[in-house]
Amino acid sequence: MDAAARTAHDSTLQPFSEMEHYKHADELPPEIVADSYDKLERLCLKYMNEDDFSKVEQAYCFAAEKHCNQKRRSGEMYINHPVEVAIILADLKMDCDVVCAALLHDTVEDTETSLADVSGLFGDTVAELVDGVTKLTNIEVDSMDEKQALTLRKMFLAMSKDIRVIIVKLADRLHNMRTLAALREDRRLFKARETMDVYAPLADRLGMSSIKWELEDLSFFYLEPDAYQRIARMVAESREVRERYLAETIKTLTDELNRIGLEDFQINGRSKHYWSIYQKMKRKGKEFSEIYDLVALRVITHSVRDCYSTLGAVHTLWHPMPGRFKDYIAMPKVNNYQSLHTTVIGPTARPLEIQIRTYEMHEQAEYGIAAHWLYKKSGGSSASKTNDAQRLDDQINWLKHSLDWAASDEITDAKEYLHSLKVDLFDQEIFVFTPKGEVMALRAGSTPLDFAYAVHTEVGNHCVGAKINGAVAPLTHEIKTGDRVEILTNKSSKPSRDWLKIVKTPSAKSKIRRYFAAATKDDDAAAGRDMLAKGPA
Repeated sequence: MDAAARTAHDSTLQPFSEMEHYKHADELPPEIVADSYDKLERLCLKYMNEDDFSKVEQAYCFAAEKHCNQKRRSGEMYINHPVEVAIILADLKMDCDVVCAALLHDTVEDTETSLADVSGLFGDTVAELVDGVTKLTNIEVDSMDEKQALTLRKMFLAMSKDIRVIIVKLADRLHNMRTLAALREDRRLFKARETMDVYAPLADRLGMSSIKWELEDLSFFYLEPDAYQRIARMVAESREVRERYLAETIKTLTDELNRIGLEDFQINGRSKHYWSIYQKMKRKGKEFSEIYDLVALRVITHSVRDCYSTLGAVHTLWHPMPGRFKDYIAMPKVNNYQSLHTTVIGPTARPLEIQIRTYEMHEQAEYGIAAHWLYKKSGGSSASKTNDAQRLDDQINWLKHSLDWAASDEITDAKEYLHSLKVDLFDQEIFVFTPKGEVMALRAGSTPLDFAYAVHTEVGNHCVGAKINGAVAPLTHEIKTGDRVEILTNKSSKPSRDWLKIVKTPSAKSKIRRYFAAATKDDDAAAGRDMLAKGPA
């Protein structure tokens, strides 16, 4: 923003001392009321107690008054944006502090509001969340690559303080993508590419599938409009046949589950998302008419036992396709996603994908890591840890551990950082066993050296060989899911620079570089001591 624009912007701001400080939404002047506040109020009242909703209402009034003279590029009132972000989070049943932070997330950056103001009125937690989101937003760099790299580094480092900052930022980006049409074409493409490359995979990494899918489809709409419209048209044309097929299939499965005595289950049909369909067409080189699994069934039950009973019923009704069964209940994905996946030859001899999970697993699959901060009526909005606190800790620790390399001083090139990060976010995981039978997740294509460094830096540094399923294997061997990996070490052994050409994970590369950087410093120091000991020539 240049000086003239900043001066014009500042002239619209509402000084704190001149505010009315409204406490209730119905006290606000009609001209500064957000279009969708009623929706936010309804959502919050479904799960918040009176005190917490009162805090949200006060945050809304504060934001409405602060943004009262500001407009978005579309010409609509600015307050509509923070309210829509808050609606996304309230729809996820996030706690009171998160919803307040969403309402206030632009006040410090775009109005005459200090963090002390926010803290004094809404508490330290809300102020810290607002500060985190502000820092992520307030990064200006010259190129798209560098901006993404620096923003992501900030985002991941923010995880160590409060991962809810990331959740608010994802909701902020989702609403901005919904209203992207107001920007110039070059900015639309820039934001859409950034969202597809960065925010959607981040949402996926956090297990927030409901946000991931929408971010991908919105990005797809702008990045490849012709392909998007073609798929949208073909999906619409086949909707009637597809819905009739789903209804018949759901009835058949419902009758079978009732017959075996299952109770309180849900069966839902779902259509594949446009981006997912497009990716499948490209990956398999098929036309739309050749993609049969445009729909899938999801069965939600009350227990893990019922999940496996349902699986048996499905395979009794329809013949399973070889190699298309995955048990993510016994072996969850790294983002804690759990479900049974099977593809069967369904009615009309077409492939039918079926997911089976418990209600708790479904909550985790839809909301991901955000599910751990869902509002608990018994505990208000304190966002205290629930019974699965250890699982949450494990997940956050895994995220932090897998991204620790990003803060390493050895990785200074922004493009290299972004490229490595994007690869790390997009690639599929493999699951391997330690000699003790513990499961470890690694990037697909990993070698024994990647495994060794994932276990511990010193295990990697002293690695001399590996055994895969009991047989000696070269360090260049590509590990596969289900392999049992044993690392052979020798305390006198040291890394080789050639290892940088072997390892696949950025974390392992960073640790190897760090070793040689330290070794070079030690060699220089030793040489210096030798010169001093010898004295002048």
